[in-house]
Amino acid sequence: MSTSSIEARAVRTLPPVKFSLPVLVADEILYVKEAMLGGHVHGDGPFTARCSAFLERTLGCRKVLLTTSCTHALEMAGILLNLSEGDEVIVPSFTFVSTATALVRAGAKLVFVDVRRDTLNLNEDLIEAAITPRTRAIMLVHYGGVGCEMAQIMEIAQKHNLQVIEDAAHALFGKYEGKFLGTMGALGCLSFHGTKNFTCGEGGALLVNDPALIERAEVIREKGTNRRAFIEGRVEKYTWVDIGSSYLPSDVLAAFLLGQLESWQGVQERRRKLWLNYYNCLSPVLERRGVRLPLVPQQCEQAYHLFYFIARDPQERSALLRFLRARGIEASFHYQPLHSSEAGQKYGRSIDNCPVTTEMAGRLVRLPLHLGLDDDTQFRVVDAVSEFYL
Repeated sequence: MSTSSIEARAVRTLPPVKFSLPVLVADEILYVKEAMLGGHVHGDGPFTARCSAFLERTLGCRKVLLTTSCTHALEMAGILLNLSEGDEVIVPSFTFVSTATALVRAGAKLVFVDVRRDTLNLNEDLIEAAITPRTRAIMLVHYGGVGCEMAQIMEIAQKHNLQVIEDAAHALFGKYEGKFLGTMGALGCLSFHGTKNFTCGEGGALLVNDPALIERAEVIREKGTNRRAFIEGRVEKYTWVDIGSSYLPSDVLAAFLLGQLESWQGVQERRRKLWLNYYNCLSPVLERRGVRLPLVPQQCEQAYHLFYFIARDPQERSALLRFLRARGIEASFHYQPLHSSEAGQKYGRSIDNCPVTTEMAGRLVRLPLHLGLDDDTQFRVVDAVSEFYL
């Protein structure tokens, strides 16, 4: 048997490197058991209250409403905008489809704006050209947990009397100029999906930063009823008062989530170490080959959600993904442009056809980044990427 055959067999016998892997970090199971034994497993139980209070206290947010997903938090945000037919919302083309569908469901016409080449965030310099008399809001996305240029975006929004919604699905505990992401716009949306830094399998949260929106947000989340006012003793009985849906997660999910959130500093420190390992080890190889690494602006403290780099062309990206897959390493591309999708063309229009989005979507590579990644396994990924580029 040749040496190359022996090496190939050795690679195949190594355990696969998962792209994402949920991990227990502290008291999740204990809290789930407590929720079950306590008898309140449906929505808005004691663990939901503890999660909300934890996030409000830690983030400095006026009101946190847990939801069944980030998609549902985004849908609630769309409803709170009071959109009507013909209203427009500015949104990046480089984002997950939920960012767009939540607005379309609320009645908006989407105006897709391109992203910055360096951070892949909404390009703040292109926003004003997209504003028309029908524009009602700006929906931005903090890609990878790195903050958008919030100072300029908020200034533009104030100038044109627009609401700002932060899709912070990647960005919990990230900061911009010392402020937590998701807390600067009128509304912020978080994700606790199984791929996120903190998870309960499926879950999300709406951060309500504008006090004028709190009461209606609570009504929308409670199927359009004023049940929250009834629970707090502000009305004698509750009834149907507005549109809404059932956006409350089970208290069992909130119990699991609380166990994760209470360990947030340790989780973020470990993810920071993993991210820096990739950056420091791969920079010499990738920069020499003209491969672009992620940029974190000085005013941003990132959330360490993703580690990605930009291959030189789509063909190189495809070859690298095949190379890693053959070595048992799960790596991935990311979003496909929304502006050129079938639904994107039906429900929106783009500014300048978003060339950066189109280019970056074809070249971006994401590497595994999760708490189940020990140092030896991570350096196996580093070695494989380095081997491809040497």
